[in-house]
Amino acid sequence: MDESTTAVGINVYNEEQFLQVTWEDGVVSKYPLYGLRKNCPCVMCRGGHDNMQNFEPEAFFLENPPRMNINSLKPVGNHALQITWIDGHNAGMYRWDTLRWLDPENHK
Repeated sequence: MDESTTAVGINVYNEEQFLQVTWEDGVVSKYPLYGLRKNCPCVMCRGGHDNMQNFEPEAFFLENPPRMNINSLKPVGNHALQITWIDGHNAGMYRWDTLRWLDPENHK
């Protein structure tokens, strides 16, 4: 597996409203929770199979976004992370390579 898409640490900071992923190559990514929820990769949230790779990185940069909380995280094999949100939604499998691409630092 590629060091840039291998997570070695994952922390949820609901109070501060971000998810932090530490990658094997030493990069630390901080994802505002609203942006992650807005970029849920499930078919329903993406608007159908034709839009599965269409994401909205600009959602990470909204000022005063609605609060989102993560209830739990679960690795899905070696390729993805399943997030269960406070509203119970957990259909999206956030692939590690997609999360790395979505890193807000890549979209400033």
